[in-house]
Amino acid sequence: MGYTALYRKFRPQTFSEMVGQEHITRTLRNQIMAGRVGHAYLFNGGRGTGKTTSAKVLARAINCLNPNEGEPCNECEICKAALNGSLTDVVEMDAASNNSVEDIRSIREEVNFLPTKAKYRVYIIDEVHMLSQGAFNALLKTLEEPPEHVKFILATTEPQKLPATILSRCQRFDFKRISNEDIIKRLEIVCKESDINATKQALNIIAVLSEGAMRDALSILERCVQDGANDIDEDKIKELVGIPKLTYVHSISEAIIEYNIDEAMESITKVLDEGKDLNNLLWEIIKYIKDILMVKTGQKLTIYNESDFERLKQLADKVSKERAINLINELSKLENDMKSSTQRLIIFQAGIIRLCDNSAGTTITEVSNNNGSGTNNQEIYARLEKIENYLRSGGGAPRAQTTTTKHPTTMTSETKTINSHAIAGIGKNKKPAQYWQDVVNNLKKNGKIMLYTNLLNTNAVEINDMTVGIEFPKGLTPFGRTVLEKPENKTEISNQVSIACGKEMHIKYIDTKPQDADEMSEEEELSKFANQFDIPFDVIE
Repeated sequence: MGYTALYRKFRPQTFSEMVGQEHITRTLRNQIMAGRVGHAYLFNGGRGTGKTTSAKVLARAINCLNPNEGEPCNECEICKAALNGSLTDVVEMDAASNNSVEDIRSIREEVNFLPTKAKYRVYIIDEVHMLSQGAFNALLKTLEEPPEHVKFILATTEPQKLPATILSRCQRFDFKRISNEDIIKRLEIVCKESDINATKQALNIIAVLSEGAMRDALSILERCVQDGANDIDEDKIKELVGIPKLTYVHSISEAIIEYNIDEAMESITKVLDEGKDLNNLLWEIIKYIKDILMVKTGQKLTIYNESDFERLKQLADKVSKERAINLINELSKLENDMKSSTQRLIIFQAGIIRLCDNSAGTTITEVSNNNGSGTNNQEIYARLEKIENYLRSGGGAPRAQTTTTKHPTTMTSETKTINSHAIAGIGKNKKPAQYWQDVVNNLKKNGKIMLYTNLLNTNAVEINDMTVGIEFPKGLTPFGRTVLEKPENKTEISNQVSIACGKEMHIKYIDTKPQDADEMSEEEELSKFANQFDIPFDVIE
C-alpha cells in the first residue's frame, strides 16, 4: 500500500473524533437521532476546519445500518463501502473543476433515480462558491425540493459569493477556527500513534503556524519527519518553515527599542546569511512587538519558554505602550512598502534604520517629555500635523491624509468647486483687506489649525493684478515659514485667495517685523501653540 499523508491517515471517522467543532457535531447527531435530517446543508468555514470531514461522516451516519447515538458504526456494509470510495450513492464533487451548467444538469438527471444500496443518495459539493451563475440557477429548484431520497451537503470557504437564493434553501453551519489548545491535543495523539517525539514547545509553534487549521498543523508535522528523524524540537520546525531564530528576532526588536542601528543591521545580516525570507523576518518582528505589548497589558503567553518569556518582559519594561503600538503600525506600513517594491532589501533596511533613529521616531508624548530639545522644523511640523488630524476628527483618532501638491496656477474645476464651498460667504472681486480675515477664519473651520495659527494677526495687500502679499507685522519665524512654505499649504492659501478674488492669484509672504525685535525660539512657538489651543500632547493616535 502506498504512503498516506498524515492528514488523510488521521482524518476523523466519527463526530466524536472531530476537534473544536462540538457546537456543530452535537447538533448534527441530535438531528440524526431524532430523524429530522435536513435536505440541504451548507458548511462554511476556513480551510482545514473539518467541513469535508463532517460532510463525509454525516453521509455515512444517515445511511449507516447500525447507527449509534447519531454516529456511523464504520463496520457495516454501507459504511465500509463509503470509506473505501466504492459506494456510488455518496457523490463527492469539486465545484472548482466541475462548475458548469452541464455538471449540475447531470446531477438533476441522477436525483430521479433511487439509491443502489444506501437509504439516501448524498451529494457533497466542495468549494460550491466556484459554481458559475448558470450552474447556481440550474441547482435552485432541485436544491429547494429534492426527492426524499436525496440529500445535499455544500461546503465553502466564501459564503458571501453564494446567491441569497442558495443560502435560503440550506441549513447553515459555521465552522470556527480550531483553538491552539485543541490542535495541540490532537497533535499529541497523532505523535503518540506515529512514534514521533515532539517537544511541547514544538507543538505550540505548529499550532500557531497552522492558524486554526488542523490539516495545516498535520502537514507541518509531516514535513518535520520527512528526513527520517522522529525527534522534533522548535529549532527544527523554524529551520524547515524558514522562521528566523527567536534570538535574532529578539536582538532586532531590542535594537529598535534601544535605537541601536549597528546591532539591528548586524542581526539582520546574520538572518539573511542563513537564507531566511525577509517577509518571514518582518512578520516575526511584528509578532514579537505585539507580544511585548501583550505582556505590558497583562496577557499570558504560553508560546514562550521561561527564559524567553523573561527576556520578553525585560524588553516590555523598556518601551511604552504607545511606542509599541506605533512600532507595530510602522512595521506594518513597511510590509506594505516592500510588497510594491522591486528592492525589498533596501526598503526593509531603510525602514529598520528609520525606526532605530531616535530623532525620527520621536512621538508627540516624547516631545513634551524632552521639552522639544534637539528637534528641527520638519520634526515639529510632523508632530503638529498629527495634532491637526486629531482636532479635525473631533477629538478621535486622526484620519490618514492624502495630499496632492498642485501649483497655484493649475487649479482644476474640481478644486475650485471644493474650495468655493469651503469659503462660502466670502465675496468675490473685493480688496484683499476685505476678505482676508474670512479666509483665515475658514482655515480654522476646515481644520487647518497650523495654517490658521500662523496667519493670525496678518494682513493681505494687493501687490499687482496677479499677486497678493501676506504681511507679518510680528515677523515670520523659521518654524512658521516651514509650515507656510510647504507646497500643499501654499497651494491651499493661494486657491482660496484666488476664489475670493474671482481669478487665479499668486501669494507672497512679506516679513514686516522691525529688524531689532526679539526672536521667538522654535520651542517657544510650539509651547505658545499648545497653550493657546489647549492641545493634549499625550495623544499619539
